[in-house]
Amino acid sequence: MKRRPENYVTLEFLSRSSNEGFARLAAAAFAAQLDPTLDELGDIKTAVSEAVTNAIVHAYPNQLGKIVMKLRLLENQTLELVIRDWGCGMEDVEQARQPLFTTGGEERSGMGFTIMESFMNQLAVKSAPGKGTTVTMRKRIASRVPAKR
Repeated sequence: MKRRPENYVTLEFLSRSSNEGFARLAAAAFAAQLDPTLDELGDIKTAVSEAVTNAIVHAYPNQLGKIVMKLRLLENQTLELVIRDWGCGMEDVEQARQPLFTTGGEERSGMGFTIMESFMNQLAVKSAPGKGTTVTMRKRIASRVPAKR
C-alpha cells in the first residue's frame, strides 16, 4: 500500500561534491517541520550525506550525472528520503551493503550503507548495472509534548 504524503519536495542536482552539503541542508530544512531534536537532524544529515556521496563517488566515477532527492512527510511523523541516480549501478546490492566493502579505493571506508542503516529506521536499496541506484530511507521523528508551565 502506497502512503500518501502530507508534504513533499523534489530536488535535482549534478553529481558535484559541492552539492552534498546542499543536499544535507535541504533535507534538514525540510525535516524541520516535524520539530526534530538536534540528534534527529544530525542523523538525517549524516544519512543524506552518505547516500549522496555514494552517488557522486560510485555512480558517476568519471563523469557528472543527475541525482534526484525526494523528501516526503508521511503519517506518524515519518520522513522518507529517496536518493536516486542513473549511474553505473551495482551488480550485487547485498555485497555492497556489507560493512567495509567498497569499490571506491583506499580513501573510502565502505561504511556508507551501514551508517545509513544505523541512523534511519528503514533502508532499502535497489540497483541494476547500467541503470543506476535508488536508496530509500525512512526516519520516524518522535512527537514531543510541550512542557507544562
